[in-house]
Amino acid sequence: MVVILTQVTPFVRVRDLDAAVSFFVDTLGFQLGFKAGHYAFMRRDSAAFRIVQDDLNRPPFGHGRYVSYIDVSDVDALWAELKPKLDLLAPSDVEPPCDQEYGQREFAVVGPDGDLIGFGAPIKPA
Repeated sequence: MVVILTQVTPFVRVRDLDAAVSFFVDTLGFQLGFKAGHYAFMRRDSAAFRIVQDDLNRPPFGHGRYVSYIDVSDVDALWAELKPKLDLLAPSDVEPPCDQEYGQREFAVVGPDGDLIGFGAPIKPA
């Protein structure tokens, strides 16, 4: 039997679960699939996040590191869809679309606790 991996669903640690759920729903267009206690499951198409409110003594949040990178079919269309909501964020929390030398066009958003969430697609041939 061949097993096929179908999806990666990252866990994102946050200080405030309700604020994180609002960010994913209101800013990034995800839907709340499930929420109970200190846990929420968010989904948009085949991308998903497991969000956990975590008050434990762990390494610091944030520091601008990537926690996830979501491959999308059309990064510019997603940018256009999200831009009105992204404009409400601090300018330093949004990296607009740009072409990377490794063949991806991408943008990034700082999430609720300071970690980057990237969105990208292969650069279309001219």
